[in-house]
Amino acid sequence: MAAPDHEIPDKGDLNFSPGVAYSARVNNVWQGGKDNFAADRVAAERAVEAFPQLPAAVRAGIGFRARAVRYLTDAGIRQFLDLGCGLTAGDPVHVIAQAAAAGSRVVYVDNDPMVITHARALYRSVPEDGCGYLQADIRDRAQVLASAASTLDLGRPVAVLMASVLHLIPDSDDPYGLVREVLAAVAPGSYLLIVHPASDIRPDASRQMESRLNDLVAQQRTYRDHAQVTAFYTGLELVEPGIVGVPRWRPESDADAATPTMAWCGVGRKPLAV
Repeated sequence: MAAPDHEIPDKGDLNFSPGVAYSARVNNVWQGGKDNFAADRVAAERAVEAFPQLPAAVRAGIGFRARAVRYLTDAGIRQFLDLGCGLTAGDPVHVIAQAAAAGSRVVYVDNDPMVITHARALYRSVPEDGCGYLQADIRDRAQVLASAASTLDLGRPVAVLMASVLHLIPDSDDPYGLVREVLAAVAPGSYLLIVHPASDIRPDASRQMESRLNDLVAQQRTYRDHAQVTAFYTGLELVEPGIVGVPRWRPESDADAATPTMAWCGVGRKPLAV
């Protein structure tokens, strides 16, 4: 594919343009949402050409997140740190968590200013101390954790959500180190939730999607295989059924479990201190 006819900003550029496709907004297109621009829709469609079931697969990720958040509230979690929260077309994390456990708190972090502006407007009815919002690159660990601490008590268990964000961090920026540092800052008994596009579920479609999106979307992506995704959970206790295709994590029906997917997912628990 020919190179894009626009200049792709570097990771530190937060002055996002509607004329450039950005990951959160492209994902919103696949979800059937309306918080996107023409450039996002063009990029989204190019990826769908490589994998026509992609919108259904992305929506399955919304279902996984909802199931996992309910599992976490059942496990006693009342604090959520949503890193790379994006523009979801489904119920946001705080709605799911607070419906299951009143008083649950959530901090949303994203570096797309449209995401944070949207979140502030959409979640205006939430009690003031129930949600926090931070426009930041999740690689800025110190800033993210310091801001999260104004809403969350990091001395108590926290669920760290990294749904469809780690593939936007190249190996050169040490995504594994990022995960280790964030988990080191939260209490034992905390959880890690990851959704990560796979390089090995449908390899040919994956290569085409990765190449097409990297030509058109500002954030470059790196798809990873099962072993590489599993490595993010090093030192954690995996929740059954482990690292699986998104629809196969505790599905609510056989039909849900049969949904096509292009991503691995899992939930792990930071062991309690001995």
